[in-house]
Amino acid sequence: MFKLQPHWTRLTLVSLLLLPLAGLFALIVWMRRLAYRRGWRPSFSVGIPVIIVGNITAGGSGKTPLVIWLVNWLSRRGYRPGVVSRGYGGSATGAVEVHTHSDPAVVGDEPLLIHYKTNAPVMVGRDRVLAARTLLARHPGIDIIVADDGLQHYRLHRDLELAVLDARTGLGNGLPLPAGPLREPASRLETVDALVQIRRGDTPVNTLPVASYQAEFALGKAYALTQPDHKVDITDLPGSDWQAITGIGQPQGFFDMLSRLGWGFRTKTFPDHHRYRPDDIPAAARVVMTEKDAVKCLAFAQPDWWALELEARPEAAFIRFLEDRFKSALHPAATAPHDNR
Repeated sequence: MFKLQPHWTRLTLVSLLLLPLAGLFALIVWMRRLAYRRGWRPSFSVGIPVIIVGNITAGGSGKTPLVIWLVNWLSRRGYRPGVVSRGYGGSATGAVEVHTHSDPAVVGDEPLLIHYKTNAPVMVGRDRVLAARTLLARHPGIDIIVADDGLQHYRLHRDLELAVLDARTGLGNGLPLPAGPLREPASRLETVDALVQIRRGDTPVNTLPVASYQAEFALGKAYALTQPDHKVDITDLPGSDWQAITGIGQPQGFFDMLSRLGWGFRTKTFPDHHRYRPDDIPAAARVVMTEKDAVKCLAFAQPDWWALELEARPEAAFIRFLEDRFKSALHPAATAPHDNR
């Protein structure tokens, strides 16, 4: 998929050659969605509200920073949120809880980062229903679940669907995988509760089938990987001679942020969810990376390797939307009892 991403932004010979496979993929997606809509395949409630934060595009959308913001927002409002995730890139089977010292090769980099940044209980598993039930069994005080990704995991009943879209790439060439980036057709956005465009200084996409909210992707603090609890202002760091590395879905967005800082840097890009090895990164270099990269490099970090926090900052209108939904329909006391099937 990493090699196909350049062909997802426009129509190319490669994307046209992949149209037969894309048509087959779209048919399978349509049939699967129909099976759940008609009740041929059941969805299961876990007895407390579930918020899905997902996307209809592959290749990175800024979803995880929004999940982190949402979980912290819920905690500040007095809720006790838990998180379930596929754990993409990890080797975990069944339902596995994420702890501070979990191996990202097992639980995945994004669930580990969510746990670091929120201190909320996080459970990973391909089957999100099993993951959610296991999470509640181990942490019965949880009163709301946030599902990181899972927009297409229809087995898990959801009370609120939030779709996330990268404002830079939008819907790309508008084609299904593998000819384009779409996991589901653009019309799927008409059925979610809210669409949030993640901006990195970009102009939001204005050709979407539905209205959207916006969230700015902004740089926070910085820290050396050998001292993750000691955070400093980015302006306190040198502005030149950096080796910038990243293995995220939209690496150019990270590099553009560094450019806006006025930093001088060289770039090295890896596939999304790349499992770093010590020889991937020059040991003697002054290195800067995202926190998603950093969680996979802590075990062999050098003193001059730095991580930059990337934060989602939603607009006030989106926060008001959430507040209104929680007042009207998402209070935990109003939900159905646990489904034990």
